[in-house]
Amino acid sequence: MSETSRTTRSPLWISLLVLVGFLVGVYVGYTFSPQVDTDGGPTPSSVTSETGQTSAGSDAVLADLFERQVSDVQVTGNGVVTRILPDDLEGSRHQKFIVTLGTGQTILIAHNIDVAPRLEGLKEGQQVSFYGEYVYSEQGGTIHWTHHDPAGKHEAGWLQWNGRTYG
Repeated sequence: MSETSRTTRSPLWISLLVLVGFLVGVYVGYTFSPQVDTDGGPTPSSVTSETGQTSAGSDAVLADLFERQVSDVQVTGNGVVTRILPDDLEGSRHQKFIVTLGTGQTILIAHNIDVAPRLEGLKEGQQVSFYGEYVYSEQGGTIHWTHHDPAGKHEAGWLQWNGRTYG
């Protein structure tokens, strides 16, 4: 192949690669974009089964949000408590603990105990399901708004643990 013909084909290959990259990006964005339910979000029973299995794709959605460093997205998920942290007593009080997803990603749960009941007796190794707002952090992310909004301006979230829903 001559130098001239290689040069004339370069823009075509670059265009094809850009097009393929764009199409893959659109597919991934569509596939992993979290859908917010306009009628108040999912109910705990629509997220987990009796065995604690998460609804399809929640770990993948959370991994995608983490990778893209996206925040302020309503998400649902399920993880195993791997660390209980001291309560945050500054401003609104929050019960804090870390859950690990099936993918190994860790998520900090910051549950407002001035608005919703505390998960009394929560221990490491137990499973917790959640619905709340994801905020990116380098450690894996934080879920907050795991409760109702007394002002009615934010979508209600919840935690489900030990057969009970908190929110």
